Amino acid sequence: MSEKLTVQTPDGSFDCYVARPAAPGPHPVLIVIQEIFGVNAGIRSIADDYARKGYIAVCPDLFWRTEPGLSMSEAKEGDWAKGIALYQAYDVDRGVQDIAAAISAVRTMDDASGKVGVTGYCLGGLMTFLSAARTDADAFAAYYGGGTDKYVDEAENIGAPLLYHLAGEDEYIDKAAQAKITGALAGKENVEVYTYPGRNHAFARPGGNHYDDADARLANGRTDAFFARTLR
Repeated sequence: MSEKLTVQTPDGSFDCYVARPAAPGPHPVLIVIQEIFGVNAGIRSIADDYARKGYIAVCPDLFWRTEPGLSMSEAKEGDWAKGIALYQAYDVDRGVQDIAAAISAVRTMDDASGKVGVTGYCLGGLMTFLSAARTDADAFAAYYGGGTDKYVDEAENIGAPLLYHLAGEDEYIDKAAQAKITGALAGKENVEVYTYPGRNHAFARPGGNHYDDADARLANGRTDAFFARTLR
């Protein structure tokens, strides 16, 4: 079952796609953060899958200040160019504030348990990492967050559990960037980092060009176990 949640901020309001479990709650909430293509079919399918697993899944519209309601596809060349342009112009600091507002809003949703996790992919992976450093959600699972290496100094502020997935041959997060990320997170008892050798960026995106079923299942299985441990 899906619905819409509207979140208020000092700058205005934005909408979130919401997928709910069929069974009555209370359920933990997972905030699912989009890639550069908006809250598209792929992101909604991930949310729907989490709902089947017993989570209330909420997908905030990150690009609401520029062009609300975007749902684009990597299969369209024009959507790639538009997504990259939106990504390059995106204000991550305001974005984290939006995610913090969503976290606050979902804690009191009907049938919500009060526990909130955050997960995201690509741009959403970066926003998950920054949210781990700057917000009060209970657990975070980031998938190949492009640009995370620019913010590794914030790792020291991460107190909640964090799971981080890296693609070994990521064309957007090179070996040097991966080393910065793993180095900054090394030794933190609340952090798990996994690298998937031979995989490209977005290997866990359903239907994506670089989707790898075996490693997507492995990464998602680790994420499922992580959230079951930290949110239930």
